[in-house]
Amino acid sequence: MKQFIILTLVAMCCACSPQPYKATNKVYRQQAKQWAAVLRQQPAGVAVDSVPVVPWWAGTTNFNLRKPNFVIIHHTAQNSCEQTLRTFTLERTQVSAHYVICRNGTIHHMLNDYLRAWHGGVARWGTMTDINSSSIGIELDNNGFEPFEPAQIRSLVILLDTLKHRYNIPASNFIGHGDIAPRRKNDPSALFPWDQLAQKGFGLWYGDTSLVQVPEQFSTLQALRTVGYDLKDTTAAIQAFKRHFIPSDSTGIPGELDERGKKILISVLENNP
Repeated sequence: MKQFIILTLVAMCCACSPQPYKATNKVYRQQAKQWAAVLRQQPAGVAVDSVPVVPWWAGTTNFNLRKPNFVIIHHTAQNSCEQTLRTFTLERTQVSAHYVICRNGTIHHMLNDYLRAWHGGVARWGTMTDINSSSIGIELDNNGFEPFEPAQIRSLVILLDTLKHRYNIPASNFIGHGDIAPRRKNDPSALFPWDQLAQKGFGLWYGDTSLVQVPEQFSTLQALRTVGYDLKDTTAAIQAFKRHFIPSDSTGIPGELDERGKKILISVLENNP
């Protein structure tokens, strides 16, 4: 009986504990309200010399919200979910993500999907340079040197499936932070199971390479550019590709892609025209 009373009191204390992010949640709501006010404003006219100003406004009735078209996966490079949540709720850090997934699979949805998180930084994929404006950022609680927990990956797959169907995001548009910023970032690490995600329809991958022939004039760099990699630093781009598709070789000779690597690169292009 005594033990039952103690457990009941503990449960009551937990239930009555204050919301740990009450103050920052209030700031979130205030900022969302400010942006909502911007959306309600009538679009301003554009003055042109020698052209009469129209004294009335014609607002179209045909519109909706712009939707995300990419998902960028990160690891936090921190030691706990609590540490990351705190980092993303301090204004001075100037970093954020839409989702944080803890090691135990808990998903924290920190920002409305239609709002712009600050997660990509200086990055490029193909011709796109403003990654944050068209993507959803997902942070996995992982210090970068440890395997990703099965419960965490399971939650990630469920979230990716939801986002893919909700926003009609192409399979090829699920990529890593290290892919879009190879000179600065290496996340998610080589321990991340890209192959497992690709099997479920999230991200680029390759098929059987046993019959792939590498053309005599094959250009590794041109092929990487076609996939989407930024070639300002070719060594970094090749390492990013290997970390994503050939993790066992990601610590090999930097800036080089061997025959097997070239076959994999060709297969990636063939499987994702």
